[in-house]
Amino acid sequence: MPRALIFKEYGGPEHSAVADVAKPSPGAGQLLVAVKAAGVNPVDWKTREGLLRDFRPLDLPAVLGREASGLVEAVGPGVTGFAPGDEVFGATADAGFSEYALLDAEASAPKPAGLSFAAAATLPICGVTAYNAVAHVHPEAGDVVVVTGAAGGVGVVVVQLLHDRGVRVIGTASEPKHAFVEKLGAEPVAYGEGVRERIEALAPAGVTAIIDTVGGDALRDVAPLLADGSRLVTVADPTAAGEFGGSMVSRHRPTTTLIELADLVVRGALDPNITATYPLERAADALAEVQTGHVTGKVVITVP
Repeated sequence: MPRALIFKEYGGPEHSAVADVAKPSPGAGQLLVAVKAAGVNPVDWKTREGLLRDFRPLDLPAVLGREASGLVEAVGPGVTGFAPGDEVFGATADAGFSEYALLDAEASAPKPAGLSFAAAATLPICGVTAYNAVAHVHPEAGDVVVVTGAAGGVGVVVVQLLHDRGVRVIGTASEPKHAFVEKLGAEPVAYGEGVRERIEALAPAGVTAIIDTVGGDALRDVAPLLADGSRLVTVADPTAAGEFGGSMVSRHRPTTTLIELADLVVRGALDPNITATYPLERAADALAEVQTGHVTGKVVITVP
């Protein structure tokens, strides 16, 4: 039987373990994929902890994982453009921390030969979210954009996409991560008390947009820098963003976006910055590392 990381009840890591599961069958619009890699995101441990149960109730035991790459084994009814044997990556219709997973065909794309399975598995959630956040604020060369949480999974992609467009980026991050943020192409600023003044010192003429990946006080501290709230977008806290006229990011055009992101990685314009990989049998450790909040870039689970 296939192996997967399951959790039997909501709570901490003690409730999850790698175990045998039934092999899924693809339904309408789905791909059955033999998983090669799966990206780990904060939403995964938050789901296990039960923090999202009001928005995404699950029948337990359940498997985690929202993005994966691998080889198509079968296609469900109504699926076109994919065939068994194809190398693909996309958002999961079912859990991805498994030897087999279901992908949404409309949120998947062919994996180009120059893109590794590990890198591909980082793009369907953080990559697409970052791409749409950048598109929301309509950046142009010469703009000054503040990115909160610039060293996180989404922030890393946002900074590089903006930098590729000739935008000046100011990224908030803890001081130990400043060298990393600078390497991405942003000017690092420590978050916390006085962050607004530090940004104003760097950009006395003002900022043109804010992309928030953290929410809460991290967003409220910088939001007053922006005169036009329509150019404030968050991936984390629509309530706080709404207080300043901003909004939550909307995900759209996933297949087209994935193709564009993959091309950026292949030609060297985007680095997913995979900082750690774990085999499936250590998937719980991968989740624990992401839960610390100290990860720069992405953590990936690999399947032989």
